[in-house]
Amino acid sequence: MEKVIIVGSGCAGLTAAIYAARANLKPLVLEGRQPGGQLSTTTMVENFPGFADGIDGPQLIMNMHAQAERFGARFSYSEVTGFEPAGNHIRLKADDEWLETQALIIASGAAARWLGLENEEKLVGHGLTSCATCDGAFYRNVPVCVIGGGDSAAEEAIFLTRFASKVYLIHRRDKLRASKIMADRVLAHEKIEPIWNTVVTKYVPDEKGEMAAVMLRNIESHEERELEVACVFVAIGHDPNTQVFSGKLETDPDGYLLVRHLAESKHPGVFIAGDVADRVYKQAITAAGSGCAAAIEAEKYLSGLPPA
Repeated sequence: MEKVIIVGSGCAGLTAAIYAARANLKPLVLEGRQPGGQLSTTTMVENFPGFADGIDGPQLIMNMHAQAERFGARFSYSEVTGFEPAGNHIRLKADDEWLETQALIIASGAAARWLGLENEEKLVGHGLTSCATCDGAFYRNVPVCVIGGGDSAAEEAIFLTRFASKVYLIHRRDKLRASKIMADRVLAHEKIEPIWNTVVTKYVPDEKGEMAAVMLRNIESHEERELEVACVFVAIGHDPNTQVFSGKLETDPDGYLLVRHLAESKHPGVFIAGDVADRVYKQAITAAGSGCAAAIEAEKYLSGLPPA
């Protein structure tokens, strides 16, 4: 019987691991198949406090991993494939092995939706991103594009006008799905140029492997053209990694886990942290803060249980 198992090893999971390990709970962290989460694919992080010159995303994750390990956290690359809340403990299937724990912290994150085009994985962090707040400041005085038509795409486009010389908003329909107030702001902004009824069919990298342009196709006329941009911001949504918990924990209609009072789920002993529940901010620092809260709440919960 474990005291604490943490699912996920991004900022939320690793912060939870640091706090739980310092509380002498000897947490077991199930890292899954993509250790480090979304930060493991990010090049430079400039908005995480304490790093005046920025820090490479994978390096930040490695630092947090080493810090948690120094305090006694244990790590496994196992992927969770089963979940059974049972009384005052929880059963998890990690690969082919069932584990039991008194407390569980779910920090399994969310995955950005991508277009599935050629060179996509290679270009992430090299002119292809899903986070304007994270990466917008790297693209000053150059043209960029945003793909999407909802509120998130509208917000990203408006944010990027602070840096980019031009923001193209590429949408497959002839009007935005965003709320009226957001759509009005986008359409009134002199730096934003909507490109309607259009899809991106290809990314065009330069000789250094950085984004240079995108190929566009009008879905009505089928006309194709190349658009030079330094970065593509994909804003077509995220999918929370909650499939294994579906039907057993409360979620919203899009699958994000619902949190009660800071980090608690509806099941005693199950706590939630990071992007798996956050559909608003999706920042490394907010994920880290929620990981801290989840670990502290788990520690309080465990202190009220009878000795194992």
